[in-house]
Amino acid sequence: MQAATIKLFLPTGDATAIRTAEISNWTGKAIAGPRTEIDTLVQRPELDSPGVYLLLGHDDVGDPLIYIGEAECVKTRLKQHKDKEFWVQVIAFTSKDENLTKGHIKYLEAELIRQAKAVGKGTLDNSQGGNAVLPESDIADMQVFLSKMFQLLPVLGTDVFAATSTKKPKPANLLYCKKGAAVAQGQRSPKGFVIFKGSQAVRNETASIPPSIRAARSKLIEKGILLLDGDVYVFTADHECTSPSLAAAIVRGGSANGMTEWKNKAGKTLKTIESE
Repeated sequence: MQAATIKLFLPTGDATAIRTAEISNWTGKAIAGPRTEIDTLVQRPELDSPGVYLLLGHDDVGDPLIYIGEAECVKTRLKQHKDKEFWVQVIAFTSKDENLTKGHIKYLEAELIRQAKAVGKGTLDNSQGGNAVLPESDIADMQVFLSKMFQLLPVLGTDVFAATSTKKPKPANLLYCKKGAAVAQGQRSPKGFVIFKGSQAVRNETASIPPSIRAARSKLIEKGILLLDGDVYVFTADHECTSPSLAAAIVRGGSANGMTEWKNKAGKTLKTIESE
């Protein structure tokens, strides 16, 4: 991504309420806000225009749940989504020069759905977008538009379109978590702790495993991130957890203190490493 100057505006002065966001020399504009302010949000004049929007919430086990949509009048479509219970935040993108066509927004919707599936950080409430056939020049323009959207989305509170970018360190700097035949490798990451692809997790969970850990493991199995291979599960992709303890618990199949379970090759715990 290129360096960017982002302008955030808080109409009420409250950073958790309605926000608008723009990038210098970009024709797009983002409008975001909580569901509790939807009646005020839909009064924004920007939402009278064509655009794409995201409804953001969580499923029953706390993982991100996303609805991605497009509309020739975003305001009208958002009003129709009050019957969807899960979402608590909305982010919409429109164009300041009003040059987005129906074909453009259908293309953007389809690309957002494709990216969300590829990253796999959340579950899509809708899994298919409309097909849009655009001229080559329009596709190039929409790819630029998308890149600006992806820059703004983390600023507005969601990283569900951003792939985990943590690079695997040298073996001497790796951290290991072991139990029985299972050996996992990982390290600290911007969002908590990442377990690297190829790591292993135990097959059998402890009798006292917390329901939240059982649910987290079940979700990874359902998504194909944990794949059974003999007596262990194998991670088929890097997986980022919110903490070292959650990562260790998934690997060990029960409660775990990540600060002491994750150790380097010399046997130093994460707690000791970070205290030095």
